Parts: sequence; C-alpha cells; structure tokens
Amino acid sequence: MMVRRAFAVLLLICLGCSAQSPSPSSDVARAIERQVRAQYSLPPDVKVLVGTLRPSEFADYDALTVTLAGSDRKRDFDFLLSRDHKTLLRMSKFDLTIDPYAAIMKKIDVSGRPARGNKDAKVTVVNYDDFECPFCSRMHATLFPLLFKEYGDRVRFIYKDFPLEEMHPWAVHAAVDANCLGAQNSDAYWEYADYLHGNPQAIARDKGPEASTAELDRLATAQGQKHNLDMAKLQACVKAQDETAVRASMREGDNLGVESTPVVFVNGQKLDGAVPADEVRAALDQALKDAGVAPPAHKQ
Repeated sequence: MMVRRAFAVLLLICLGCSAQSPSPSSDVARAIERQVRAQYSLPPDVKVLVGTLRPSEFADYDALTVTLAGSDRKRDFDFLLSRDHKTLLRMSKFDLTIDPYAAIMKKIDVSGRPARGNKDAKVTVVNYDDFECPFCSRMHATLFPLLFKEYGDRVRFIYKDFPLEEMHPWAVHAAVDANCLGAQNSDAYWEYADYLHGNPQAIARDKGPEASTAELDRLATAQGQKHNLDMAKLQACVKAQDETAVRASMREGDNLGVESTPVVFVNGQKLDGAVPADEVRAALDQALKDAGVAPPAHKQ
C-alpha cells in the first residue's frame, strides 16, 4: 500500500511538471521577435510579446502565441515553433463546416441602426463610415444613389460608426448627432448623412472646432424640424454628446480588422476602401446569387 501511494504521489508530481508551459529561451524569443518585426514591418513602439510553448497537433512542433501590443490595442497571432527551435511557421486553420461570411455578419450588431432598402432583403451591406472622410464621401456617392437605385429592394444598407478621430476632429461629434436623429427617424439620419458626405466644405474646419460642431448641431436641428421630431428630446441628445454607441461601434470595427475607412461588408465579404462601383456590383451580385436572388440587369 505504501509503495502504491508513493507511486501515485510521484505520478502526480510528474504530471504537474509536464503540465507547466515552458517559455522559449531568451535567445529564441529574441530571434522570434526580430523575424516578426521584419515580416510585418512593425514600428519600434509596438511591443512583441512571445508567449509560452504548448503542445500542437503537428509532430515535432510546439504552438505559441505572439502578442503585438500597441499604445491602444493588442492582437494575438498563433505560430508553430519546431522542436529544434530553427523554424517558425504561421499557419491558418479553416473549419470548412462554418460559413466565414455568415460568421462575420454575426459579429456585427445592426440592431436599432437606420437602414435603407428592404428590411427583409437577403443581402445586407454594412459600411463602417466616417462623416469627415473624403474617401467615405466617394463611397457614399457610389452607394447612394447609384447602386441603391440599381438594386432596389434586393439589398439593405446600414452604416456603422468608425470615426478616425486622430485625423478628423469633428467626425465623432457628427456621428453622435446622426445617431440622435436616427433614434427618432431613419430618413432624418440618412438625409443628414447625405448632406455631410455631399457637402464636406459646409463644416468650417478653418474656423476652429467650436464652429464646426456648432454647424453640425445646427444641421441636425434643421433635420429634426423638417421631420417633425421631438425637438426637446433631440436637443437634449445633441447637447449630451453621449459617445457610448459610437465607441462600441469603433471597438466592433477593430475586432473585425477595420483600420481605415470606408470598409464595406457585403453579407460578410469585406471590401476595403473606396473601391470602384463595378467591384461593389460584383460583390452584391455574388451575394444575391448565393442567397438565391437574381441580380438586376446591368447596362453595358
């Protein structure tokens, strides 16, 4: 009995030792950092944190996570390290039982967002937008009225907020004002968006931030009056400048890999930047076909 107990204790100790995750040596960790910095052209202020080793499903390789830490966010990348510590691999594993586009759409919260088009459409276009971004204005002109007219009730269009506040000083304020309008009336939201993207010069940047935000508020008030909104509620919302929803949308965009604007998702398919109308058409037509809906006929 004593021998069996001693063996059991020894077995537990050994299991405990093997369960601990070793870290690569300092020399190996440094070599990994240099390779990652060179491969991804990382600036000096981004920290490269090499994690501990863990078993992988591939023979002769251990898995480890490398974290890239900037001033405002962190991103994890999984690698494989050969047991002889001479080879580092970056691999992507795909689960063929999951629709990747549908998985992306599940990560986008469109509840309560103003929409244009058929609310029951099988294709949804989500645009991460910045009201002060000139490239966003170009994309807005492509979507409205051009593609909106072509696709009619086949597609639903939704905007999410992703103001690049480091570059665009009044973009967050504009997003908040637009959301104040959208909370009461979808048409008021879209007309405000149409005006800002169609007339960016109307917001006087050269007169300072106070003049810009005052003009944004004036335009929002005018839209509220035009659509007979509850003006007391609208003015209270505009005055409060609650950025909670805007910040949540920005975090959501970060998690989806949005780094600049505009970024459009067509039923989950990502289009980066102010791409030409034909590229958006191709994505829309494919999404419609995948959903069993005939695309519209296009003029040659």
